[in-house]
Amino acid sequence: MSADEESVSDYEDLPDLADGDDRPGIEDDLEYFDDSQEYDEDEDYPEDATEDDLDFAIAVYREDGEPAAQTLALETANDLEELIDALRRLPGDGGALGAVSIEEEFFVLVRVRGKHVQTFLSDVYAANDWPIARDVCDFLGVDLPDEDEEDEDPSPVGDLNILTDLGLSELDLQTLATDIDESTDELALMALDRIGLGSLARTVVEAEFN
Repeated sequence: MSADEESVSDYEDLPDLADGDDRPGIEDDLEYFDDSQEYDEDEDYPEDATEDDLDFAIAVYREDGEPAAQTLALETANDLEELIDALRRLPGDGGALGAVSIEEEFFVLVRVRGKHVQTFLSDVYAANDWPIARDVCDFLGVDLPDEDEEDEDPSPVGDLNILTDLGLSELDLQTLATDIDESTDELALMALDRIGLGSLARTVVEAEFN
């Protein structure tokens, strides 16, 4: 069995969390989705990404033991709640993983397993320019970065352990996210390569987004 097959097998073995699971989840933690947390109309909120800005928005999961991938609607690349809802509706045996890359500048990973939601943003400074990145920061409770102090190097935030059980360690994800020699769409696909789902994801991306 190849390394990729072993990784895909690991994905298949993930448990599907029941509604009564006691791990923290979106219903318990997502205060930012409350109406009381809406942004002031006068706030300089980033404009939505357009189809031209979007590198890709895809989901990968397993259905009846078989790996699957599909495209996601543009609104999922602009609204974390929409992305989570879309992933939750998929028939994944052990949940679903969403990957979004915008303008080859940053990528977002979101993993939904029952009530349990994990998020990862490859560069916190993207929150100053893009809605989905700002949503992730709100979800994580991370303050918006100071634009005047923006670093040329990416500064990842979120769950570095989002894919550790599938074969991508925290250190390796950190290394991928901070690689300035590759575009973020390629980096996100490389992360999926490491969990054995990159080939399938690339096929979908090349067919639908190129």
